[in-house]
Amino acid sequence: MCIRIADTCRASYLRPMRWLVFSLSCLLPVSAQSHPHVFIDTGLEFIVDDAGNLTHVRVTWAYDEFYSLLVLEDMRLDQDGDGVLAESEEQFLSGFDAQWVEGYNGDLVIRTGDTVIPLSGPLEPHATTEDARIVTTHLRAVEGGSVPANALSIKAFDESFYTAYEVTRPVTVSGSVDCQIERSDPDIDAELAQMQAFLRTLDADYDLEENDIPMVGEKFATEIRLSCPAT
Repeated sequence: MCIRIADTCRASYLRPMRWLVFSLSCLLPVSAQSHPHVFIDTGLEFIVDDAGNLTHVRVTWAYDEFYSLLVLEDMRLDQDGDGVLAESEEQFLSGFDAQWVEGYNGDLVIRTGDTVIPLSGPLEPHATTEDARIVTTHLRAVEGGSVPANALSIKAFDESFYTAYEVTRPVTVSGSVDCQIERSDPDIDAELAQMQAFLRTLDADYDLEENDIPMVGEKFATEIRLSCPAT
């Protein structure tokens, strides 16, 4: 699978995540489920009430060109190949990625301290195309109504790393409260070095398919920290 990943990397050679994926996929000679097949540029909108509580998160996913092409062809959309969908096509496409199996967390984890904040499934799904890429949005509600947004940690990641997320689209806050957003990007070189060191400890006959495959998704995830004053 390194050839396919390498082709993707060359198409976006300035994107560090793409080079990481190429390196990691070649280090892990295991099944297709052990390395990314989908690349998503992610955006987040935090919706905060007047008391400084988080009530909803609107998530934007912009799929890579190759995956977008596969989906559009499979659904027989954009037959003229201009990368622009008619309104009826957008309606047909909307929600294609919002049919979640039970227990799926939407590849989004929000924590306050060590506690994970439960979120609803996807609401108000919408899909369109931008430059021949599928771009979707969905809304997620905080279960229970709201949670204080004074010190939240947010990460978008697939634990198994089948899908690689990069927070490259806008991260914003909607509401009248003056909130602060900070981001902390992963040290890709350091994490990759740790993975290489782990692999060197394995016996040559070690079968990763029959044993636990390292869950590396969170290690390469950008952390967003949201802080809103209580009023």
